[in-house]
Amino acid sequence: MRGPSDVPQPIPYQGSKRQLAPEILRYFPERIDRLVEPFAGSAAISIALASRKRAKSFWLNDAHKPLIDLWVDIIDHPTRLADEYEALWQDQLGNEREFFDQVRARFNKTHATSDFLYLLARCVKAAIRYNSNGEFNNTPDNRRRGARPAEMRQRIAIASELFRGCSEITSMDYRDVLAKCRKNDLVYMDPPYQGVCGNRDHRYLPTISHNEFCEELSRLNSRGIMYAVSYDGRTGTKVYGEPMPESLRLRHLELRAGRSTQATLLGRDEVTYEGFYLSPALAAVVDATPASTQLALW
Repeated sequence: MRGPSDVPQPIPYQGSKRQLAPEILRYFPERIDRLVEPFAGSAAISIALASRKRAKSFWLNDAHKPLIDLWVDIIDHPTRLADEYEALWQDQLGNEREFFDQVRARFNKTHATSDFLYLLARCVKAAIRYNSNGEFNNTPDNRRRGARPAEMRQRIAIASELFRGCSEITSMDYRDVLAKCRKNDLVYMDPPYQGVCGNRDHRYLPTISHNEFCEELSRLNSRGIMYAVSYDGRTGTKVYGEPMPESLRLRHLELRAGRSTQATLLGRDEVTYEGFYLSPALAAVVDATPASTQLALW
């Protein structure tokens, strides 16, 4: 059986928790009735759980509808999507830069899922970026052509097999998702980081209010819902975002995410740590403080 970090991810996505998934899963119950991801993105945690057969069902939600439409096609129409991606990949050869621009312009008019997958496979840092008009405007990474068709086909097929028949896919406001969560659910949230999603940054639609988000967590606490949150962190001594309120009674861990690329380029040896929070209900179910993983409180 594949481990969580070995499972191919069909959606290239900046900020994916694929590498941290094995560490995050250490703080989840061994068996989960339903995993809910209100900010699903590439669904790296759901993929990791599904590959380990540790959850009966999944609810993948993201406010970004083109991303959810892509997930629907991955799960329900894997062969068609893989065929369309292969056609795009082959058509780009010899004219990669101009072809990317043509696909990007078409996607901004039609939001075709295969076009979106191709753009994510080719764009810089696999990052979703939009301009003030709501148009995808990231540029291509001219050093690469994107995943080869055979590799992408395998990634899509595996994800489809993992989620078909056991998943709900929606594009809703995260607050509406949380309101519908049940007592036996485990909710994993990886919202847009406070430190990188200011008013001029259009990578996420819509932005998330820190205070409003904390109010939603308080409501989950009052209902006894288990949840975990990946939320900001630090690089060296630089801390990103506001601290979570003590009133939420969250257990705070730091997960080592690796060396900071930017700091390395500047000649500094700094490591990035991501903040990871467990709700009171989840902390009561699992032992969330192994010495090897709880690095520090901040």
